[in-house]
Amino acid sequence: MQTSNGKGVDSNADSVNPTHDARHASNTSTPLTDSQAEFWYLIECQGCKELAQSLKMVHDLALYHSDVPFDTAEKSALFDVNLLVEGFQKMGAEI
Repeated sequence: MQTSNGKGVDSNADSVNPTHDARHASNTSTPLTDSQAEFWYLIECQGCKELAQSLKMVHDLALYHSDVPFDTAEKSALFDVNLLVEGFQKMGAEI
């Protein structure tokens, strides 16, 4: 997705939540902290497919059923939500 100035909404310069290289996240040699383990437990309890559906609904409501004008920060936030949706969908497909 691109903004009106041609930059992607996930570009670090304009993003509310800068994109970081997440390839290190699959490094299993680093143990999870207690808060990370609790977060993953909650995700597993709730269900990846259910979380993906809920986040997709929130994304679509904000994007398609709202009169709120979207600036760079809002576009970036919706992009972040969409990344979570895609991640949960992939996780749900693997289960």
